[in-house]
Amino acid sequence: MSRRALTLLLAGFLVLALGVVGAFRPVPYVVLSPGPTENTIGEVDKKPVIGIKGRQTYPTSGALSLVTVAYQGGPAAQIDLLTALRGWIDPTVAVVPQETIFAPNRDPKDVEEENTVEMTNSQDSATAAALSELKIPFSMVVTVLSTEKGKPADGKLQKGDEINSVDGKAATDVNVVSNAVKAHKPGESVLFNVTRGKEKHDVTVPTVDAKGQPQVGVVMQAKYKFPFEVDINVGDVGGPSAGLMFSLGILDKLTPGELTGGKKIAGTGTIQPTGEVGAIGGIQQKMVGAKNAGATIFLTPTDNCAEAMKAVPDGLRLVRADTLHDTVLALDALRTGKGNVPACEAG
Repeated sequence: MSRRALTLLLAGFLVLALGVVGAFRPVPYVVLSPGPTENTIGEVDKKPVIGIKGRQTYPTSGALSLVTVAYQGGPAAQIDLLTALRGWIDPTVAVVPQETIFAPNRDPKDVEEENTVEMTNSQDSATAAALSELKIPFSMVVTVLSTEKGKPADGKLQKGDEINSVDGKAATDVNVVSNAVKAHKPGESVLFNVTRGKEKHDVTVPTVDAKGQPQVGVVMQAKYKFPFEVDINVGDVGGPSAGLMFSLGILDKLTPGELTGGKKIAGTGTIQPTGEVGAIGGIQQKMVGAKNAGATIFLTPTDNCAEAMKAVPDGLRLVRADTLHDTVLALDALRTGKGNVPACEAG
């Protein structure tokens, strides 16, 4: 073999070796793919996804399925270049920069805990929205979820405190408390009246300057007191995007008749206690998951419609979801064949 041929052969082996090594090097991307679905009027691990105690319930049929997005990668377990390349050529998945899912300098465990809190809040908001739709009264209290270490509220307010009032104004929701604090100048004090255990306490908390805004360093959560028990069991699913489907599942169980008409319906969307449906992420992967689960109808938040229209799987009908009330009317129309079924429109 000539020296030239040997040189070319060695160079080829070197390029191949570098390519193989490079293919398995970690890269800062995350692969998003269709995740599992759960029928909110069905069961998981032989337990109802939505269990209701203390109120009459009614039989259901069909499916009202929440959809999820699975991810691979992240700061603690980065994917390699080969995995990213496979994702880029797969139309059912998305490959996104790591920082779009995990904020820089944030512990992945903190992100998971935040998703768990968001899921709990979503379940409470879903129950509140469903009961509001049915005109079933309930009450709400603002509770202290945590305080920020080193901030004025640390050591003064405690986890689980129920905030009754701020500066004498009833704490009817989280925004009322937040706005009451913001009404002060940095350095001024805020008077909280809280219930701790069975006793009420007045707690004075000074504010500090946070980029020109007054702050006490408290994380709050709206906690509802419902007239009966609603228990939602979804395992490891996190985040707020299943709110709409939880509300529909609760409604279906609490009312005679079958909301689905026996159809397999899937959907997504955050929910406000007042019934407004909000946008979510990963719409393309969620539609694929819905289709794979046998759904023929997909309830789509209005702000996701334009994106969804670009990648809707064959055989999946998109129904626009503006509010819980409008979505119930749309399902009634689908079931009876009478009335308007709002469709997604391309943006």
